[in-house]
Parts: sequence; C-alpha cells; structure tokens
Amino acid sequence: MITGLGVISSIGTGAPAFADALHHGRSGVSPITAFDTRGLEYTNACEVADFDPEASASDTGPAARGRATQLAVSSARMAVRDGGLSPATLRGQAVLVSVGTTNGEARELDGITERQVRNGTDAVDPAAAHRGRTSRLSSEIARDLELSRAEVMTVPTACAAGNYAIGYGFDAVAAGDVDVAICGGVDALVRSTFLSFYRLGTIAPERCQPFDRNRQGILTGEGSGMLVLESYDSALARGARIYAEVLGYGLSCDASHPVAPERDSVAACMSRAHANAGVAAGDIDLISAHGTGTRANDLTEVAAIRRVFDDAPPPTISVKSMLGHTMGAASALAAIASVMALTEGFIPPTVGFEEPDPEVEIDCVPNEARTADLRIVQNNAMAFGGNNAVLILGARP
Repeated sequence: MITGLGVISSIGTGAPAFADALHHGRSGVSPITAFDTRGLEYTNACEVADFDPEASASDTGPAARGRATQLAVSSARMAVRDGGLSPATLRGQAVLVSVGTTNGEARELDGITERQVRNGTDAVDPAAAHRGRTSRLSSEIARDLELSRAEVMTVPTACAAGNYAIGYGFDAVAAGDVDVAICGGVDALVRSTFLSFYRLGTIAPERCQPFDRNRQGILTGEGSGMLVLESYDSALARGARIYAEVLGYGLSCDASHPVAPERDSVAACMSRAHANAGVAAGDIDLISAHGTGTRANDLTEVAAIRRVFDDAPPPTISVKSMLGHTMGAASALAAIASVMALTEGFIPPTVGFEEPDPEVEIDCVPNEARTADLRIVQNNAMAFGGNNAVLILGARP
C-alpha cells in the first residue's frame, strides 16, 4: 500500500500543491538559472524554483550534500511525515530505502570540472568529490532519518529508474523482507546532461509538446518523488491513510540500441506488468506515458501501446508536458501523479497540445484535466540502453 508521498517539482512541492498543479495543467517551464547558458540558442528547462536546501541540511550544513541529495532527503522526509510516521517509529523497523537516478550527483562533478578549467589545475576538492557520490542519494536518507535497520539501494537505470526503485520496494514489502519501503527517484538539473541532449538536437526551443504533430523534443527538468510503501495489514493496524495500491510491475532490457526505444520490448514490458499485477489490458483506465515529446519516443511508445491494447488504448497522457523530463525522477513523479489521479478522480492533461499527429492516434487528454472514476492506472518508463519499467497502480481497496 502507498501511505505516504513526498514531492518536490517545478510545478509544486508537496502532494496537495502537486495535485492542484496537475488539475490546472500548470507548466514548470522557465529560463535556466542553474548554470551558464551563454552561447546556447535554447535555454528553457523545468527548474525547482522554491526549494530551500536548508530544510535538508545535515549536521554539517547544506553544503555537505549535493543538490540531488538535498532533493532526495527532503522529499523522503516529506513522504514519511505525510504517511503519519516519524523517524522514531521507523528506527526499530526493517526499512528499505530505494532511490532511482540518471545523473546521481553529476551536478557536483560538473562543478569540479568547471573549477578545474577555470583554475587551470587538475586538483579535485575532496569534499566536492564526496558530495558527488551517487550512493549518497539513498544512504543520506537513512542517515537523516537515523534508521538503524536499513537497506539502502541506488538504482541507476536512467530515465526508468524511479519505477525500478518502486518495483524493488514493492517486492521487498510483499516478501516480508522489510516493514516499510521509502522509494522513488531524483535528479537535479545538470549542465552536462542538458548539453548532451542539446547536441543530439532533442532539446525543444520553448516547450515540450508530447504527441503533437509539431513536437520538437524534450525539456530537461529536476525534482524528486518519494513514496512510502507498507503492507495492507500494517497500514490498517496503525490506521494509516491509504492513497493507492501497487498491483505489480514489469521490466525489460533489450539493449538493442544505445538510445532508440524498441517497440516489441516496450510492448513485452507492458504485458509482463499486466501479468505480474493480475490484470488484463482492458482493465487499465489510464496510461501515464513516458511521453518525452521526441518523434522517435512518441511513435515507438504509441505503437507498443496499440499492439498491447488491440488498437483501443485508454486515455494516454504525458506529465512531462508540465514537468519536463526529470530523468531518474520522471517515473516516480509520474507514479505520484497517477496516485493523485486515482485518489482525486481526474485525468491530468497533456498541455501544449495543438495539432493531432495522424501517426499518433491516442486520446492524450489535451490541455484540460478530465473528471474520471479511475480504478487502475499504468505508468510507463523507458530509458537509454533499452531499460523499460511499467508500474501498475490500483485504487485503494
């Protein structure tokens, strides 16, 4: 059961603000301030503007943690509090902390490189290098909550990592290996990642328009989404609020191409998720698509969806139209958006949609949210290297 949510995003912090932004189709797009964009033609992204790193400071101050770790710790703390738990109650329990990421603390490592170039030296600041360790994303959450019986796991499966981490948490709770799982994904806005996509020609000039005929690519973003998972019996015993239920998930790794998605592998991943969750394709009321807004991704993903759903897919949306592509946080934030949709009875819109693409025949719920009684939602995630993960979520029992 999902009993706690922690959200830090460009459209809202905390589950209520996040849900309200999804309801109203708010966009998190703004000019980049995280790094120097001089000389670049396109300079928009989806930054978190109102994040206070002091709120995630360690004993030695916020400088002891990199940006991504600060986001992860803050959202995990928020999820625990939202779940009616406290660090004290968790300390005697077996807890899994599972965090997915694409970049880890690459923003810190970018900073090291820039200082080396500027100073003309090969010397590395040991403190900055330590902040750049990807393993700190999960270990710092356990440290912050002072967990005494914690397993920590950082999952680096790129843009599908959030779903991978949630699936890992689901298995651990279902098997009785842990009492509570704190799981999700995080990434900060990173200059090197932005420039990589920029050089690939996949950065949109102004906005991300998934499924639109004139879509021009992604906008990079940042944020963190964390979920608290526990068993149904545990949630009932302590009188916890149950948001929704993780029914199951599916994974695939075809490794057929470094960056291009493969239709049959994505379709197999969806079918695997349905089988694991004990549902049929016709039971799915909504698909939260990976939906990056690139031509290759949208065409491939929709083709895979139509193969699995016999040319009759349910409404299929992309919250990246509002959040941008938050990399390792993307599917975790989309999972929380799916939970909000199940809980509050609405379908978030795909914003920025102007002209249908005859090659992308889906109902993407353009521009305005829609009231809906949802029971089962599918959350897709696709990543470079053929790493795919599909999560199936159900309304609370």
